[in-house]
Amino acid sequence: MAVETAANIRKGNVIEHTDGQLYVVLKAESFRPGKGTPTTTIDMRRISDGIKVSNTYKTQEKLERAFVEEVDYTYLYADGENFVFMHPETFEQLMVPAAMVGDSAPLLQENMTVVLQMFNEVAVSISFPARMTFEITETEPVVKGQTASSSYKPAILENGLRIMVPPHIGVGTRIIINTEEMTYETRAKD
Repeated sequence: MAVETAANIRKGNVIEHTDGQLYVVLKAESFRPGKGTPTTTIDMRRISDGIKVSNTYKTQEKLERAFVEEVDYTYLYADGENFVFMHPETFEQLMVPAAMVGDSAPLLQENMTVVLQMFNEVAVSISFPARMTFEITETEPVVKGQTASSSYKPAILENGLRIMVPPHIGVGTRIIINTEEMTYETRAKD
């Protein structure tokens, strides 16, 4: 275990809380008011049972960070409430609960490589590539005279994910999304 200040905790880190349990960080935000003590709010999920907790710490408060091993795995298929991944070298298969993947489940594509954070041979967190390309299957038609500076419109991607895109993007267009924030980034060059 390593000691880390609350301000240095990032999404995906695994920390040991004061209750002795391990938690994976889902979101960490620092707040620095003009007057008063700066704080960091950390949203985390308890690894043992999946319960989500949100705590606020002083930014200089010390937290125990667990060492996790990052291992590349290949996604194979969904099996009920689990997702099956395979280690590319040993071909060993690993079942990961859907609760751990969470809202990012639509991003999973057959044979894609993801990084699983492992603690004591158990997957505790998953990391996707920062950017992924998808095709738009449904959106409102382009309106003549509408400029790129106007508001975004809703679109549905091939994996069923809903996202906001610029008005000039139409059905069949391949776009690149930011997987961390689930937002449109740019039109794909292919």
